[in-house]
Amino acid sequence: MTDQHGYSEHDVQREVTELQEKSATAARIFDLRRIIGGLFVVYGVIVTIAGITDGQAAIDKAQGVNINLWTGIAMLVLGVFFLVWLKLRPAAPPVPPKEGEAE
Repeated sequence: MTDQHGYSEHDVQREVTELQEKSATAARIFDLRRIIGGLFVVYGVIVTIAGITDGQAAIDKAQGVNINLWTGIAMLVLGVFFLVWLKLRPAAPPVPPKEGEAE
């Protein structure tokens, strides 16, 4: 059956299904765990390298603690945690409603 605009019920249902699939893919791509984990790993690598290359003056300024090295390692651990969490528990795709069910 077609409506006044020339679309059949099947065409509308197919379009809705395609949009739901695209939405689920976008949700998986832009999962916050991926973004947060990736940023923490990148910044953790940068800060860890800065901590490894710090001179004695920078360490003395932080009362003998290589703060960049320890902060960089902590950021790497946190970033890896988020990425492992994403890998172990991926976002579930939304379940499309069955035919005839109201949303």
